Amino acid sequence: MADSSEMTINLAVFGRTQTGKSAVGNSLLGSLDFESHCSPSSVTTQCRLGRSCRISGIIRSKGHEQGLRVQVLDTPAYPHTSLSKEQVTDTVRSALAHYFGKEGLHLALLVLRADLPLCLDESNHTIQFMQELLGPTWKDFTVVLLTHADKAEEAGFGEEAYLHSASSTLLSLLSLVQHKYVFLNNQKSIIKEERAIVLRKLLGFIRQNNYQVLLLNHKE
Repeated sequence: MADSSEMTINLAVFGRTQTGKSAVGNSLLGSLDFESHCSPSSVTTQCRLGRSCRISGIIRSKGHEQGLRVQVLDTPAYPHTSLSKEQVTDTVRSALAHYFGKEGLHLALLVLRADLPLCLDESNHTIQFMQELLGPTWKDFTVVLLTHADKAEEAGFGEEAYLHSASSTLLSLLSLVQHKYVFLNNQKSIIKEERAIVLRKLLGFIRQNNYQVLLLNHKE
């Protein structure tokens, strides 16, 4: 890290169509870098990297405020409505190596909808996909982001009640990633204060990993 007064974290966003992947990326960047809208088909077809401006007020080091910059790689959904699994895998693997091959990936953000049940087949396919992309240590660097938490709250499920009622499939996945998860209220995701809370949680997970990164190399 060339500038000790500033830290950059590298994040990649994964998930199924219409889970809110691109919207999550925009919220973390504080911008509208990624196309995000309701659609009956997959919106994202190529990987794209977004970079935030310098963010203040999030972290301190040795008594001094440290600036934060966020780099987010938005990826095509899997399964995809127009791309095969091989096309998605090759596209994402190449982009990960291109953008983070030297610096490494701090966290993979797996986006799921809190207002929809997670089925066993879907979970198994997702786990297999993540492992193929990131390797056997993928779970050490993966955080589950549960979007549309506001809809779950409207149905009477706060975070504690939600987890108490969650399916064994979701609980098994959360256990696999060592309970690294964040609930996202989509109605508040564009609010500056909410963004700061989420970034602090992600930084906490990075700190738990002792600031290690997942090194990625594209294999031809």
